[in-house]
Amino acid sequence: MQVLVNGIRLYFDVEGAGLVPDGPAMREKPTLVLLHGGPGMDHSSYKPRFSQLADIAQVVYLDHRGNGRSDRGPRKSWTLAQWGDDVHAFCEALGIARPIVLGASFGGMVALAYATRHPAHPARLILVSTEAAGGRHMEQRVALFERLGGPEVGALARRRLLDGQLDAALLEKWVRLVFPVYTRTPRDPAWVQRAVLNPEVHLWFTRPGGEGLTFNLLPMLRRIQCPTLVLGGEDDPMIPIVCQEEIAAALPARLVRFERFPGCGHGVFNDAPERAMAILRDFIGA
Repeated sequence: MQVLVNGIRLYFDVEGAGLVPDGPAMREKPTLVLLHGGPGMDHSSYKPRFSQLADIAQVVYLDHRGNGRSDRGPRKSWTLAQWGDDVHAFCEALGIARPIVLGASFGGMVALAYATRHPAHPARLILVSTEAAGGRHMEQRVALFERLGGPEVGALARRRLLDGQLDAALLEKWVRLVFPVYTRTPRDPAWVQRAVLNPEVHLWFTRPGGEGLTFNLLPMLRRIQCPTLVLGGEDDPMIPIVCQEEIAAALPARLVRFERFPGCGHGVFNDAPERAMAILRDFIGA
């Protein structure tokens, strides 16, 4: 399905009813909006794992502009501010009031942009393996990649993260050789084949001097008004746990719940699915 949002047609998919019979009444379930990682990926990374939440929430999958099955739009609109505003406008267009918004990795950056620009809009926020400021802790990331993936992976990480090299050829090697190191438990090897990819938006966002390396939302996190769950893997080489520590420290203390996952890599749900999903269910149903 597609909906026109801020001049762009965004693709979305839905699992689960919003209203369910409950005795003599119809009970409204909360709406969980999932923001995928990347950029340059699509929502398919959340399927089928997050389908199991359809019993407690209406699950909405969204492809950001420039990503997946959504319209590309001009490159100048590929910004965190625009992606964040798109989330707000998307919910308004579909009549989604007080959503629970979950963003993993790049999706978490979009979620933070959305929540700091529209602080009264979300009911709850869930941030998984993400960061609020780009271009930080690069030496630590390279060291983690080399420890977990060996010299070849470490060399690729150094070229990209420290030397600022990134082109289509390096990105292809990154997906083939480095992505498997993100998690301790191997992912489904077909997950990349299922995805609708747009490498151009990734190259644009993470180019030298691009927003992916220069943004800083940390000073704005005090604007967030809703309960916020922060999840991070202690063996995440791409967005180290220190990045989630910074987010938890910058959020209003009364609102934040920070859960660390020892021995887990990027995304945490792949390496600790039972614990991560239990925490998610508890937070959604609180």
